[in-house]
Amino acid sequence: MKLHQITSYLEQVAPLSFQESYDNSGLIVGDRNKKVTKVLLCLDSIESVIDEAIEKGCELVIAHHPIVFNGLKSLTGKNYIEKTILKAIKNDIAIYACHTNLDNVLKNGVNQKMANAIGLTNTKILAPKIDIMSKLVIYCKPDNADAVRNNLFENGAGNISEYSNCSFNTEGKGTYLPSENSNPSYGEKGELSTEDEIKIEVLAVNHQINKLLVEVKKAHSYEEVAHEIIPITNANQQIGSGMIGELEKEIDTLEFLKSLKTKMKTDCVRHTNIQKKTVKKIAICGGSGSFLLNNAISQKADVFITGDYKYHQFFDAQNQLIIADIGHFESEQFTIDLFHDILAPEFNRVEFIKTTITTNPVNYL
Repeated sequence: MKLHQITSYLEQVAPLSFQESYDNSGLIVGDRNKKVTKVLLCLDSIESVIDEAIEKGCELVIAHHPIVFNGLKSLTGKNYIEKTILKAIKNDIAIYACHTNLDNVLKNGVNQKMANAIGLTNTKILAPKIDIMSKLVIYCKPDNADAVRNNLFENGAGNISEYSNCSFNTEGKGTYLPSENSNPSYGEKGELSTEDEIKIEVLAVNHQINKLLVEVKKAHSYEEVAHEIIPITNANQQIGSGMIGELEKEIDTLEFLKSLKTKMKTDCVRHTNIQKKTVKKIAICGGSGSFLLNNAISQKADVFITGDYKYHQFFDAQNQLIIADIGHFESEQFTIDLFHDILAPEFNRVEFIKTTITTNPVNYL
């Protein structure tokens, strides 16, 4: 199996275009055409994890966090990042990161895995992304419309939240004048043609557009596919930061916080004052999620669970909800299982190994 076959599949689940601007997801070290038989899955691809990959004969390490966030100006081994990269290169081990792009998908994402562990139902994205979709408009003959629409749907267009195969269709007249170098499906070279046409409009995520235009040409009866790409600012309810959902029933607040400690396998839950006796609506964000506090408040969450909260940030709760900081590593620890769930069923000739190294740099006494 080639490395790019594995990473390309992962990017179908979590496209690189979904990552945040500060992120560095993707192939960090290695040859995309490298043959891979064993893959080590981890949260952090630090030096001890590379040692484990060497010991277990893994050619690829897939991590949640990129080992390189900023540009490297030298590789002398002066810090843990450079030491890790040097060791990976010397031992021909590739490193791939799948970070905020995996955080930002509703299905098969980091936050959904966290929600499952806590026991949340009716989950949805807490802060849906905007400016990542376009309206794709295709013009075709009426007798070709079904084939064109179905082609668009089959290749990922026309999805709105929980609805698929969504389109808007308008009848009209199209005109064109074929040149002498054309090969018109209808009409004659050098003669103006007027044809009955259907205008098909669908929504598509931006990274899909090029593929859609290539694929729809196979179903289209015209030599040239007349189309428009119109950027839109609609929020995509399937892509974005954080998640919000509900417990099956209202439970005692202290009981919930104690269960959270157990379910998330953490030694500490730092939280703000308990303002109400029971809780049901829960907002979450794996990693560092303080930027989503106002979203959690506006959607009337009882508790907001995340990591990396600083002292003064806890005051921002303003007694409107409970902030529960369970730790960065703890909130994302199930990502290793998530990688395995996504990849193992798809590539049965590759062995996917979960790291045995605990990479959490924070210890509790």
